Amino acid sequence: MKAAVLHEYDESLSRDEFVRYEEVADPKIGRPTDVIVRIGGAGVCRTDLHVVEGIWRSKVDVVLPYIMGHENAGWVEAVGSAVESVKVGDAVICHPLVTSGYCLTCRRGDDMHATDSSFPGINANGGYAEYILTGERSLIKLPKSLAPKDVAPYTDAGLTAYRAAKKASRHLLPGQFAVVIGAGGLGHIGIQVLKALCAAEIIVVDRSETALQLAKECGADHTVKGGDDEVQSVLALTGGNGAEAVIDFVGEGDAVAKGLAMTRNGGFYYIVGYGGKIELPTIDMITSEKTIVGNLVGTYPELVELMALADRGLVHLATKEYRLSEANQALKDLHHGKIRGRAVLIP
Repeated sequence: MKAAVLHEYDESLSRDEFVRYEEVADPKIGRPTDVIVRIGGAGVCRTDLHVVEGIWRSKVDVVLPYIMGHENAGWVEAVGSAVESVKVGDAVICHPLVTSGYCLTCRRGDDMHATDSSFPGINANGGYAEYILTGERSLIKLPKSLAPKDVAPYTDAGLTAYRAAKKASRHLLPGQFAVVIGAGGLGHIGIQVLKALCAAEIIVVDRSETALQLAKECGADHTVKGGDDEVQSVLALTGGNGAEAVIDFVGEGDAVAKGLAMTRNGGFYYIVGYGGKIELPTIDMITSEKTIVGNLVGTYPELVELMALADRGLVHLATKEYRLSEANQALKDLHHGKIRGRAVLIP
């Protein structure tokens, strides 16, 4: 099969070619619960750029060369002998984790922290290819209203945004405020999820006018241009108090400090983006009683819930399509901020 393969890291993201489009061996069924999916769409994520940079080397055990791509959807191509819930030809979306389901954490529905798992595209071969090897427990059959190429990025970007927004929606009441920092690939989904799940007023902060326009289309009640005055602007919109929930999809640069400054005393700061540091005097934590919540990609049931929202038209994913052979261009466009929403590779 054809695949876009990562052969070496590029810490400065300056090479002409991040991945190499080439012929590789087809995946093979090894376990009775294995499933091979023919890729219909593979999302291009900022995490992929971090993988290229080598940031994940200390977090996962992976040997180059390997195939990135952890946001995948397509059609069942082959199944192991014990697979019963899907059949060849079914359109499916792949939860990013492949687990056995036997450990206690899995049985509690928290597969992201399973004691034994693989994460295709992160620590195993992923979906920048014509086919991917996954497991039966990871697959959700798609309704006829949703095509694989249109929903692939939901498996990480959408699911991560959904998890954070769902957490916030559980305590947000009418008359309260939610701030979304960053209206890009994750943020524009988070805005729509907040709109669908709660009645709080949504304020979106971004440095890009294009992103702010997308935020308005997604249901933002207020938009704030990122810059020196963004905290003051948010405080003005919230009566000087800050927001009950701030969801930070940037997580680097000055976004963290500003996000915490926008959070009301007793409020919640949800960190989704990464690359920066949270530095806060303990006395400020005590006197403000703010809660800082980390967010990893969501669970299998949460992906089912997100697909239900998408099926009803309550969440829409803005995508830009590239051929698999154009993977380098997609990665470079993402790196240079040229993508509105999410990029998707199509074999």
